[in-house]
Amino acid sequence: MKIKVLHVIKSLGRGGAEMLLPETLALHNKNQFEFHYIYFLPWKDQMVESIEREGGAITCFNASNNIKLIAKRSELVQYVKQNGIQLIHAHLPWAGFLSRLVNKLNGIPVIYTEHNKQERYHKITFALNKITFPWQNKVLAVSGDVHESILKNIGERTKIETLLNGVNTDKFKRLPIEVQKSFRQEHGIPESALVVGTVAVFRFQKRLKEWMEVFSEAAKSNPNLYGVIVGDGPLKDELLEERKRLGLEDRILMPGLQINTRDWFSIMDIFMMTSVFEGLPIALLEAMSMECAVLTTDAGGIKEVIEADESGVMVSVDNWSQLSNSLKDINTSQIEKLGKNARQRVIDHFSLNNMVSRLEQIYKEESNGN
Repeated sequence: MKIKVLHVIKSLGRGGAEMLLPETLALHNKNQFEFHYIYFLPWKDQMVESIEREGGAITCFNASNNIKLIAKRSELVQYVKQNGIQLIHAHLPWAGFLSRLVNKLNGIPVIYTEHNKQERYHKITFALNKITFPWQNKVLAVSGDVHESILKNIGERTKIETLLNGVNTDKFKRLPIEVQKSFRQEHGIPESALVVGTVAVFRFQKRLKEWMEVFSEAAKSNPNLYGVIVGDGPLKDELLEERKRLGLEDRILMPGLQINTRDWFSIMDIFMMTSVFEGLPIALLEAMSMECAVLTTDAGGIKEVIEADESGVMVSVDNWSQLSNSLKDINTSQIEKLGKNARQRVIDHFSLNNMVSRLEQIYKEESNGN
């Protein structure tokens, strides 16, 4: 008999946690597991098609804010009963709170993946986490940094395990040169340009204004430097205005939200992040798998991934402006070396196959009450 697992998440947009769901589903053993998905923001549905294509059953419990989301507990209990769900896997805080309430109401096992440090949450979110953490069977921290934050702020009030995010290295491989050339031409980027890019949700933690400042400073001495910022989010208008203020409308391309990011990674020589905090960013692992040279701050779990000057160049979070010097000084041979080392690093230590294998072990253990 198949183990029926229900993933509960606030949205199915293009955030890192959301993007992992179809990627892991593609590798799961469908003979042993049946996967269901519930989300709450109907306008954030970019992952729906890819999950359905892999055989996931998806339902949207329409809830326009967090209070309405929590009010869906009776509907979630009903769904669990009607579909014979044996285990809930919750992602991100508010879906986590709701799932823990269901655990309280009917005792169904709940696993929760924590993607962020507790110190970064709003005080209400922080308090609710602290109160409700014991109402679940296991917590999966996406990095050692996140694990330590849980121990420091909440304590070991439930089982905690660090399970590092992974990437499908067979899928995220650099595309052929001719495809890269064609894609550059399509978007007005010269074939000989040095392209630095990023893929992100436009939130304050990504510090994309600072990203533009770093790019602007380096571009003053390198007219061949072009930028690409792929994504969307609440700070979109501010970023468009900043690009205009810096006079970079012809040098930084902002194509918006993109479902297929492989084409974009393939034209990036350099992947750059200026984040102030992170869990363990999926986009970083994908860029490394695509052989992009990485320039980044050492935010959160990033320092657990990047080996300084081997698989990437890192600066401290507070010294993000130093990335402009790294961008100015980097040369072709260094880009090639960092890119090849980055891919090998991901293959050796951040394989999605390993992550899925461990998840399946956990699902079996917790659904059987171990």
